Amino acid sequence: MAALDKVLASMADRKAGLFSLKAGEIPLLHTGRGTQPAGSSPLTEERVLACLRELAGPAELASLEARQAIEFTFSADPKALLNPGDSAAGAKRDVFRVVVTFPPGGVEAEIRPAIATAPAEASGPTAERVPAPVPAAVPAAVPRTLTAMETDRSFDPRAGGAPCIDELFRDMISRNASDLHLTMGQPPRLRLDGRMLLTDLPPLTPARMAELLWPICSPKNRREFESDSDTDFAYEVPGLARFRCNFFMDRTGMGAVFRQIPTKIPTMEQLGLPKEIIDLCWLSKGFVVVTGPTGSGKSTTLSALINHINENRSDHIITIEDPIEFVHENKKCLLNQREVGTHTQGFKRALRAALREDPDIVLVGEMRDLETIGIALETAETGHLVFGTLHTTTAASTVDRIIDQFPTDRQTQIRVMLSEALKGVIAQTLCRKIGGGRIAAYEVLIVNTAVSNLIREGKTFQIPSLMQTQRQIGMRTLNDSLFELVKSRQVEPKEAYIKAVDKSSLVVLFDRGGIRFDPNRL
Repeated sequence: MAALDKVLASMADRKAGLFSLKAGEIPLLHTGRGTQPAGSSPLTEERVLACLRELAGPAELASLEARQAIEFTFSADPKALLNPGDSAAGAKRDVFRVVVTFPPGGVEAEIRPAIATAPAEASGPTAERVPAPVPAAVPAAVPRTLTAMETDRSFDPRAGGAPCIDELFRDMISRNASDLHLTMGQPPRLRLDGRMLLTDLPPLTPARMAELLWPICSPKNRREFESDSDTDFAYEVPGLARFRCNFFMDRTGMGAVFRQIPTKIPTMEQLGLPKEIIDLCWLSKGFVVVTGPTGSGKSTTLSALINHINENRSDHIITIEDPIEFVHENKKCLLNQREVGTHTQGFKRALRAALREDPDIVLVGEMRDLETIGIALETAETGHLVFGTLHTTTAASTVDRIIDQFPTDRQTQIRVMLSEALKGVIAQTLCRKIGGGRIAAYEVLIVNTAVSNLIREGKTFQIPSLMQTQRQIGMRTLNDSLFELVKSRQVEPKEAYIKAVDKSSLVVLFDRGGIRFDPNRL
């Protein structure tokens, strides 16, 4: 921990409004830019009390020893904290307000600067401590009602058990929520069936946020967060699920979002994947792209495809992910999963290395730049099956997005490469089901000779029309899929309309199918 006097002396310079000390946690300095660690190791209960004894007067010392909640002020000259006898009379001193509580099994303190100046005539040790009577509003017990999570020491990192946040994850899974959102000053929120729901937990304080988040964050990710103000990683609760984690800073301070990744990989049948998508698993080479907006289930679909290959083929699979989400066991295939930032520096580097690692199948978790896309195409051309993801919404726009990533003078070459390597595009979006849950609507583009010619000749705008005329070979548009979900009473017409890209054509399908829907009365 940084010397107490140095931290207090720097609070004004760093515009810090709070310095918090808590047994079992690293001390934290709360500034306008968020929460910053003020030390390198967690404090013991005795160390927190030792710091407080330096600040307390005789009356406060008695309360500390009796483990009673207390509030007091003190005035400190930074030099006097180091050498009280050197403090010159009449020196201006900063004034701080201290609130100490004793929750079960620990001690917590909050130190805030107060706008005040010590009297000029004061000097000596008594000038360094200006005790105030304990207000009637501050009881001699824990000054708040603890949640069940806080009182359950089996989830308390100070007790050597699982991190406190595990209990939030258990509640999240029990409600079948997909995401957990933590924001400073707000109660935790859950995303359930696509909607954000407020929990009945109390708003998150800086100290509570640190208690929840830091125990599951590795030193590497913590350094990344401190330097870049965000970080991504995966975390697993054994026997429950894995979670894709993102820590970030916003105007209120530190925040986090967690996406549930089920421990058990869903099957093709459970996801309701069309046969045409399953058939792509039997390709020996080529490029297959799974695309859709964020949160549309791309990772789940890819994991089901890889799991199907793992169970039915005897190949070498390499996945490159950021972070690793679904964990695959070796079945019939040998499967190596590499995580960006942990096992490799980036997608591009890992994809180049994969060519020297004798793969049959390569999964690229995210194609972020033209170099990664270019290497993926080359890998597919050299006799490998490559799966990748993009964030486009339709099959035709996916082809355009890949080509447009490259400079104009290379686009003709890329069209030729793509027309030969691309074997299929799966565009998907998630819809709320009637009665709860979510289901995916799929658009499937199977690249045959006709589609390949359109890509090569730069006529991708004709792909949607071709998909409608070649349904017999397994192609389907997003509207076809949405219409089927509405017709089978799995999705409401309004929900399908909201998720559609070509909304006017979907309304025409509704009319032809006898489904009553007026888009003007949403």
